[in-house]
Amino acid sequence: MLFYKIDAILTENTSENESDSCRLFDLAKAGEDFFKACNEGVYIFACDKEDKRMTFGAIRSDAGSIEQAFLKYMQFAHLKLSEPSFEEITFKALITLLGNAERNDYISDEKDVLDAFDIKDISRYNRFEHTEAMLPEKVDRESLFALSKSLLPGDTLTPELERIYMGKKKANVKGHPVHYVLEAGDRDIQKSIYRTLLEALYANGRIESRRYCIVEHDSAVDDRIYGSLYRICENGALVINVDLDKEDRDPFNDTSDKQPLKALLETASKYKNRVLTVICLSCFDKREAEDFLSMAGDIPFVRLYENKVSRHKAEAYLKSKAAECGLRADKTLLSSFGDEKDGPTVTQLNSAFDGWYDKKLRSSVYPQYKTAVAVKEEKPAETKKESAHARLQRLIGLKTAKKTIDKVLNFYKAQKIFESKGISQERPSMHMVFTGNPGTAKTTVARLFAEIMKENGLLPSGEIHEVGRSDLVGRFVGHTAPLVKQAFQKAKGGVLFIDEAYSLVDGKEGLFGDEAINTIVQEMENHRDDTIVIFAGYPDKMERFLSKNPGLRSRVAFHIPFEDYSANELCEIALLIAEENGLCLSKEAGDELMPIFESARRSDDFGNGRFARNIIEKAKMALAERILTADTDSLSDEDLRTILAEDIPTDHIFSYRSNNPIGFC
Repeated sequence: MLFYKIDAILTENTSENESDSCRLFDLAKAGEDFFKACNEGVYIFACDKEDKRMTFGAIRSDAGSIEQAFLKYMQFAHLKLSEPSFEEITFKALITLLGNAERNDYISDEKDVLDAFDIKDISRYNRFEHTEAMLPEKVDRESLFALSKSLLPGDTLTPELERIYMGKKKANVKGHPVHYVLEAGDRDIQKSIYRTLLEALYANGRIESRRYCIVEHDSAVDDRIYGSLYRICENGALVINVDLDKEDRDPFNDTSDKQPLKALLETASKYKNRVLTVICLSCFDKREAEDFLSMAGDIPFVRLYENKVSRHKAEAYLKSKAAECGLRADKTLLSSFGDEKDGPTVTQLNSAFDGWYDKKLRSSVYPQYKTAVAVKEEKPAETKKESAHARLQRLIGLKTAKKTIDKVLNFYKAQKIFESKGISQERPSMHMVFTGNPGTAKTTVARLFAEIMKENGLLPSGEIHEVGRSDLVGRFVGHTAPLVKQAFQKAKGGVLFIDEAYSLVDGKEGLFGDEAINTIVQEMENHRDDTIVIFAGYPDKMERFLSKNPGLRSRVAFHIPFEDYSANELCEIALLIAEENGLCLSKEAGDELMPIFESARRSDDFGNGRFARNIIEKAKMALAERILTADTDSLSDEDLRTILAEDIPTDHIFSYRSNNPIGFC
């Protein structure tokens, strides 16, 4: 989508007999007629009129000239205007223009205009923050290449700029040949890289809009919100910051750290030919970056990352930064990045320079502050990290699972004692099956179990590698076995968690699924000393799955059931989720939860802990709507964070308004 602000001078007044209300009506009707005449690809609307100067807003979803479109609109509106100026604007600025148009009665409802283009005001979504920026209209190629070299991003950015400048976009051909993943530890470096990329792409017609959006990936944001954001960014670019090192795991969502990323990438794939996606990974673990890219499916990503640079380049870079600040680099600065053979990264160089520059300001530039020291906050006493076993015990419910895992742990500890006493015993199988309905914390318990095994010296790593059918079953003959072996290699020393394991043998590609199972059985035996495999899924389906392969069943030592949560436990979970979000429930709201959960438990697929989270999420949205319609000045902080009985949903189903024709008049 492209959004514009248009200013023009009215050169011919309306007749004296024509009332203002009639004239306003004519402009609204003209906008609607013009929209239909353009096959609903361009909509232009009046916003303000001051003396003879008029301001208009425009939305364009199709290709074409906004200047030509405005000339046609003038004919529909019977307006004679001169000196029109056109400025591409942000979505936020468009919302402001629509608000002005509605207040001045040039349109009846701004939401109807947005619905006509199937776009939503994403600023109204809770827990979702995004920013917009504009690229310059003209870009100097030489400056871009000079900046690329100064960034020292290795051998990745400059070659990509050269490919971009090899040829401009072909006329009437839509789509992006590649998208981008940036791997850098410094956000400023990431910004410099993607700004350089986007400026080059815009200069060569590869993206049509100067506007681009930046958003922080949030695991709580669903694909509906991402879909709205991508829709707004059509013809332009979307930059998404993803922090793979950030722990953001939901104890009541079995796949909380994986599914949101998959949902993001699925949305990116849907819009891959209409929106350029740039993903910035704040991650220094190449394996994690590769795991992320393995979920990308059919999105062709070009990876740009900061390599370690040679000592010669590092020194030249630091000297250049010092010169820009009016200083001369000394031995202290040039030796600040150590004597590593493979050199530092730009992020490390910037960190070293910042520390040196701070000291230089006080010691040389302003020596009167030589004895001054920065005021530091008192460092709080370090608290001992809670053990994984203690965190497991604090989880709500799961009595049988906790008891069984304690037995498993004691069994393994006993084997270690036998081994230390020289009592020779065959190494027992450590593989497991977790059975339970969705939302019963199977994945969360598996993660904690991996940590528990490491804490007790029973596994060398506390890491867990989570996979599904798409990670293990190939698309062609000979592809499946290497995928399975690769998964075991990644999980070596820890836990390999196979979710919905029965899906391996479901569907039409049964032969490939059988190959996956046979290879899994073989690898379970090969890695029995250093890797635990946990199969997870629905109880009945898991039983049928194990019965299909006796060799697989014989290698599974422990079967751990995860019962559905009781209504009381679901209430506890809901209260905990609300507390984690800084909210509380009134007594009446709490009383509303029990009958809802009792009723939901009678459904076959109510979702357990996930259902409780959905209830609180919907209550949060209802709370927000209630606050917006109230006199906020009269509300206390407690009022703003208290969910009332009226906020608790009764239908338990998200409903969305379907798109309606524009209702201007």
